[in-house]
Amino acid sequence: MTIRHVLFDADGVLQLVPGGWIAAMEPHLGDRTEEFFRRTWSEELPMLAGRGDYLPLLAAALEEFGVTTPVEDVYADVWHRIELVEESIALVRAVRAAGLGVHLGTNQESYRAAFMRADLGYDALFDTSSYSCELGVAKPDPEFFLRAARLIGDEPASVLFIDDNPPNVDGARAAGLAAVHWHVEHGHDALTALLAQHGVQVSSVQDDDGGRPVAPSPAV
Repeated sequence: MTIRHVLFDADGVLQLVPGGWIAAMEPHLGDRTEEFFRRTWSEELPMLAGRGDYLPLLAAALEEFGVTTPVEDVYADVWHRIELVEESIALVRAVRAAGLGVHLGTNQESYRAAFMRADLGYDALFDTSSYSCELGVAKPDPEFFLRAARLIGDEPASVLFIDDNPPNVDGARAAGLAAVHWHVEHGHDALTALLAQHGVQVSSVQDDDGGRPVAPSPAV
């Protein structure tokens, strides 16, 4: 089937946490930062599917680790620390200019999703946005992709999905989407070539530095 839509992941594809999550949290937790994330990242997983409120959970974890800064301030400092990858955003616009639908498909809890919608301008950039917390299911579950395709309003096979996490690519393929594995450090020429392999022809986007390192993220 002809590809008529491209569904983009966010973290590692469109955006990065400058320096990574560990560096972002270190001012608050110091040398216990890695321990904190090891103990709490799994607790966020239900919130990615829209079950529960992340801030009270985060507040309790911060208190346990002796952090006295208000949870809202820590959250804004760390979870809102997002750098858009300009070349990726330009490529989204190039795909739209080529006549295809452009869509967002990302695992996020509700607070970060709201920030991305409004403050990062993703609602204006994409035709539809599939946030896991709103769909009620998270990647790599194939149901995420089936619901995203229904939101797009087309057959799963008409959608090409791009993600930096191989299990998510596998989940998309299991749902009937075309899917490719790519992250920012591969460079945008590589992504342009992957798009072309699926019949999506766009102009090459110039990387500033030949690709940037990917920041690991709990929002896979």
